Amino acid sequence: MAISSRTPRPGPAPGAGASTGSGPEDSALHRLGSGIAGRPRLVIWIGVALAVVGLVLAAGAMDRLVLSRFESPSSESVDTRTALEKQFDTGTPSVLLLVTAKQGRVDSPAVERAGRALEKELAAQDGVAETASFWSRGDSPVMRSEDFGQALVIARMAGTVTEARTKLAEFSPEFARDDATVRVEVGGGDEVFRQAAAQARTDFLRAELIVFPLVLLLLALIYRRFNAALLTLGMGLFSVVTTLALMRILTSFTDVSTFAANLTLVMGVGLGVDYSLFVISRFREELTAGREVAEATRQAVGRAGRTVAFSGLTVIVSLACLMLFPFPFLRSFAYSGIAVVLTSVFAALVILPAALTRLGHRIQRKKPAPAGGTGWWHTTALRMMRRPLAYGVPALAVLLALASPTLGITFGTPDDRVLPASTSSRVVQDQIRAGFAAEEMDALQVLRKGLPGTAESSGDIEKTALALSEVPGVQQVDALTGSYAEGRRILGPNDASRRFADGADTWFSAVPNQKALSADPDRILADVRAAAGPADEVRVGGYPAELGDFRSVLVDRLPVVFGLILLVTFVILFLMTGSLLIPLKAMVLNALSMAVMFGALVWIFQDGNLSSLFGFTSTGTLEPSIPILMFCTAFGLSMDYEVFMLSRIKEEYDRTGDTSAAVAWGLERSGPLITAAAVILAASFATYASSGIVYLKMLGLGMVVVILVDATLIRAVLVPVLMRLAGRANWWAPAPLKRLHARFGIAD
Repeated sequence: MAISSRTPRPGPAPGAGASTGSGPEDSALHRLGSGIAGRPRLVIWIGVALAVVGLVLAAGAMDRLVLSRFESPSSESVDTRTALEKQFDTGTPSVLLLVTAKQGRVDSPAVERAGRALEKELAAQDGVAETASFWSRGDSPVMRSEDFGQALVIARMAGTVTEARTKLAEFSPEFARDDATVRVEVGGGDEVFRQAAAQARTDFLRAELIVFPLVLLLLALIYRRFNAALLTLGMGLFSVVTTLALMRILTSFTDVSTFAANLTLVMGVGLGVDYSLFVISRFREELTAGREVAEATRQAVGRAGRTVAFSGLTVIVSLACLMLFPFPFLRSFAYSGIAVVLTSVFAALVILPAALTRLGHRIQRKKPAPAGGTGWWHTTALRMMRRPLAYGVPALAVLLALASPTLGITFGTPDDRVLPASTSSRVVQDQIRAGFAAEEMDALQVLRKGLPGTAESSGDIEKTALALSEVPGVQQVDALTGSYAEGRRILGPNDASRRFADGADTWFSAVPNQKALSADPDRILADVRAAAGPADEVRVGGYPAELGDFRSVLVDRLPVVFGLILLVTFVILFLMTGSLLIPLKAMVLNALSMAVMFGALVWIFQDGNLSSLFGFTSTGTLEPSIPILMFCTAFGLSMDYEVFMLSRIKEEYDRTGDTSAAVAWGLERSGPLITAAAVILAASFATYASSGIVYLKMLGLGMVVVILVDATLIRAVLVPVLMRLAGRANWWAPAPLKRLHARFGIAD
């Protein structure tokens, strides 16, 4: 079929009059629309009541959210930590005081007195379970700088991570001091991530102040009606408030991470706006076609509601897959994301139609929209389909080039460099990296089962300690019999050695040097395990091991999670379209947009390009949990646009049987909505690009890239090109699947 820029469209525009599409006019959604149109006041008051209750509950939600560590429950490292706490009353330290001598060295009498006093004061704090220092560890080399100018006091906190960091927040400022003898600064993992959580809360409040006025302005420009803009933003606000309320209720049953609130804000506004745009647009079409207000509401809910419901289902599927990871941190995003979708769908299909019924024709544009068939999306689609290869191949080449950095992706572990360089705990860790050969906080805790920590076993203990000290990259090994380095004993046993004593087992502290740990932590872990004794008798814990187990479980489950997302989404799109090729095309294009997002993350955050512009420090790796979260979120939102577009294309194809015309008219109706939704959602996520936390910067910039690429090159170029090349094959399915779709497919 020749494609002309003047391709006529038989009959009225979609939604412009009598039935369009083949679905029944009395679906459950149509009946819902009729019910809402019959009692709009009641529905609005119900919405107001829910919003008020939501506000009351949401007000205390942030205080109920918790913090979490990067650890894998039931992993070897976590089990080892638990065993050490129960059996030896020791464990992984998470807080440190960096003590800098103002004059002389840290082993001078005056500094030693100050250091021991600090340790005693720290040990007396509520929530501190265990302390140690350079001086109480017999002047241990790994607890002082190479120039003897600085030394450490370390502590293990008791209780859950939230309890520990809450207590830490109470006394941390008291220990940041400077007197004539020493300067004291607070650092360590718990202090780093406590400050990161505080920064995230600040960024959340700042984003609120930016997002809502910005979105309202954009909506006013899109609608050309302030009442429509205000109503749409109201649906987004309803979603945010009620989601926070649901999260507060959920905290009574499980842990929900404080970082989930950041996703709630942008997705609540974004999806609330997305779905409202689609419903309001359809309502306006029905009014323009001459329908009465009540019937326009019925048709808007019946037809646009199906698209919104499908879209919500695809986003829920993507986010629900985060629950397959055994980490409270990622599961929290699943909880909040699913709640956002449910509240956004409810707002768009229940509260919004009631408000539209009350507003009636006052929601219409002051000036009529341009006639159908003359819009930019319509003419662009026809242009792309006239020369599909000429436009499609360059667009594909650009996307592949943008995605190419993904091939160099390297997953690593998080550290203090997620914070701005001026943050106090980051300043402490920078000094330790610069001045210490190794850090006691990074010690590997090697539990040796069946080797008693007694004097009778001293020979075997020393033999094991010597072997561990010869592992490349291990700076020092501490054991019941003393301290060892490079195959020799450097310190004899002292009071601190008693922590290794037990009648059944013993353990060793193997401290890797910073260079080896940053270069290849997995090799260090493997070599330490091999040197410690028989595999069935050795358990390894400590912060590097916990991060290693976390990363390993995360990466191992990626194929299952990604595969499940693709499979379930494919099934949903098949039930919607009855086609095999269209869902397959959607999977490929979405995978391509995901690759572009990962390419941007690698190029910017792993490789450090634009780091000075966006104000962060690259570590040369990506912490894997945030990109995985972004994949699930972005894939769902990308399918959101896919459903919007396909619903209008299929509606037109069912009416005319002309694929090219269906694509052009479908894109004309959905393209402006997709563009508007993408701009608003991208603007919402972009507010986090200026966050002080690298994770939130990644979320902001990465989501902006994928949303804009998806709404432009993917939807404007590759979709019409591929639909044109496939022709009638777009709608093909083998006979058994056609019968399956006829029976189980989800019709209008």
